Amino acid sequence: MAWEALAQEVRHAAFYPELVLETLELVLAGEPLQASLVQSETTVADAVHRHLTALALTSTRLVVVHVDDVPRDDGRLGAVATSEAVPVSRIGSVSLSRGVVQPDKDGGQLTEMTIAAAWGAVRRLDLEPTGCADPQCQADHGLSGVSVPDDIVIRVAAGVEGVDALTKAEAFARSLARATAQAAGARL
Repeated sequence: MAWEALAQEVRHAAFYPELVLETLELVLAGEPLQASLVQSETTVADAVHRHLTALALTSTRLVVVHVDDVPRDDGRLGAVATSEAVPVSRIGSVSLSRGVVQPDKDGGQLTEMTIAAAWGAVRRLDLEPTGCADPQCQADHGLSGVSVPDDIVIRVAAGVEGVDALTKAEAFARSLARATAQAAGARL
């Protein structure tokens, strides 16, 4: 049942569904799904670029599949599917940010959610120039910044993806939090 729901979400996203599903099936290796989340996004810079992220949670692993458009020199369509399978026991943190309207009324109505999970594979460096209090100083004071885990971050907003997508994201976040809590308890 869970695979059929995931396949329906992938087909609904309409971004190379066969490529996405074949990649998921290969990496899942027959493990049954507990939860999934699919997010597609389109960006416009010098051209239109599409990206899809599919998250599949099993009892032992979090599978992440990214699919991106890749321009080809010969003018034909191209895409790259990249996957990672992370043991749930390796996930060090799950961070949830929940945006609501009217928080004074029964806790508010959920309008957006950001789900972040970190297992130490990727870090983001945010750097900025350092200065001093002397406005006339022209010395190079170097850089300061912060190193932040950045393995996977998914943001879903009701105003963009719709209320249904937000409900699915919240259900996935609940399943991921439960799975990582159980894995952490097993380590103790």
